[in-house]
Amino acid sequence: MLNRRQVLIAGALAGASGAWPLRVHAASNNVYPLKATAGGRLMLAAQVNGHAVDALLDSGAEASFLDRSFGQKIGLVGAGSVAAKGSGEKNFTVPLAKGVTLSAAGVTMRDQTIAVSDLSDVGRRLFGHPLDMILGREIFDAARLRIDIGKSQLEVLDDKTEPRGTRLETKTVNGIEVFPVRVEGEQTLAAIDTGNGTNVLVGGVYAKRRGFLTDGRAVTQDKGGGLGGETIRKVVPLKTLEVAGVTLKDVPGSIDEGDSATDLNVGIAVLKHFVITTDFRVHALWLDPVKT
Repeated sequence: MLNRRQVLIAGALAGASGAWPLRVHAASNNVYPLKATAGGRLMLAAQVNGHAVDALLDSGAEASFLDRSFGQKIGLVGAGSVAAKGSGEKNFTVPLAKGVTLSAAGVTMRDQTIAVSDLSDVGRRLFGHPLDMILGREIFDAARLRIDIGKSQLEVLDDKTEPRGTRLETKTVNGIEVFPVRVEGEQTLAAIDTGNGTNVLVGGVYAKRRGFLTDGRAVTQDKGGGLGGETIRKVVPLKTLEVAGVTLKDVPGSIDEGDSATDLNVGIAVLKHFVITTDFRVHALWLDPVKT
């Protein structure tokens, strides 16, 4: 799965993209369609150096990824080799392409540095078809985005628009945004990850501290892992998960033993209960419960 990307590319991406993208001041009717795919993950029409591409919208990706074969078709290749870590079993290396122009939802991000990698395995396992691009936090840094999973819509909001819902402060940990939640009454931080189409991920260190694998609750297994290959994870039920005042019960949690795992990682299974507004540049997240 493409849940916790944690793309740790030796700091190369942090300084290579140049200045922040210009902030977007959009009309309130600036709405763009999303296409739901496996696990409810969201695809968004994008462009790379003017070439159209369907991209996975992934708030849990520290960097955007372009499939190597697609990059070759449009004349974009990476150079050098840097270490990366995905949500799968293995670490891997990727070349970087610099000076790239990314566009999506009316937002243009110039002089970006993106990773170029073989996404065929991820596409095959998760979607059953090729995956040409993962659009990461660049767009979340560039604009205030309102994401309605139920309606499959993304709206670009003006910076002055105060979104509906509960405002939560976020902070950056290992290149991704985390926000406060409560697990069985105890507060912790969870990554917001629209690329996660399966269970909530529970960091191995956190799970051990809370005793989730030793307190008698049922333990099962599932398959996961995105970039870096497939992996087998233990799964435990979380009795309660409270997000922005909404309490979810008996939430499956897959144990992520990766050394850079956040305490929690919440994806579409949790986020679908809200209309989400993100603005990573100001470290803010608004969650508006979906009325049922």
